[in-house]
Amino acid sequence: MKEKKNNEIKEINNFEDMDTKTLFKEFKKTKDKKIRDLLIERHLYIAEILAKKYVNRGIDYDDIFQVASIGLIYAIDRYDIDKGYEFSSFATPTIIGEIKKYFRDKGWTIRVPRRIQELSKKINNAKMVLSQELQRSPTVQDIAEYLGSTEEEILEAMEGSKVYTPQSLDLTYDANNDDKDLNLADFIGEEDVYFSKIENNDFLKRSMKKLNEVEKKIFVDRYFNDKTQVVIAKELNISQMTVSRIEKRIIEKMRKEMEKTL
Repeated sequence: MKEKKNNEIKEINNFEDMDTKTLFKEFKKTKDKKIRDLLIERHLYIAEILAKKYVNRGIDYDDIFQVASIGLIYAIDRYDIDKGYEFSSFATPTIIGEIKKYFRDKGWTIRVPRRIQELSKKINNAKMVLSQELQRSPTVQDIAEYLGSTEEEILEAMEGSKVYTPQSLDLTYDANNDDKDLNLADFIGEEDVYFSKIENNDFLKRSMKKLNEVEKKIFVDRYFNDKTQVVIAKELNISQMTVSRIEKRIIEKMRKEMEKTL
């Protein structure tokens, strides 16, 4: 029994030493749960980044993160490394799809008083009418006067309507008296930024493995901590010229790693 336990520990340690691509190849062949768990752990940051995109929309972050994590697991199970694309590019739309589906299904099940729901609908209609009449985005005061409500009631309904309900992507929202209203598509059409962030994160993690400890310090200090070569040279007790040569070596390693992804 003890020997079996020791073998399992050795096997897990062997898996942890593997790079991600090798792990995916092994998982494709064996469907080993231990490999699956390790892949989930390594890519959980993708679920975290995408879940944070949907905070402050009426559902707790923990719930969104849980759904995003489920989407990540689906992506790992379906990913085929032999097709040649990066896992992050495959996983991101899968995770976002799960999150959006959860928001659609959740609807008004987060209990909001019926009067708030109905007033929210009236506010949306009022915004369309008033925008045409006033040729600008209506203020809270404009909407309150049009509906015969108080400004407090309008604000309460607006706050309550942040709880997600299935809506048309053309539904407009007040843009704080700017000339252009925002619609729902503006709020959910930001995926390119997150794709880039995840891809960059993947690239940096992969590239850092190619650097030794001195190179890592110089890279982080130069490009993340904004330190000069002179300051770094003093900290490492080497010449500024040496720091410059190491930095060029780092850039060359990064360039070669980048070429692999193109």
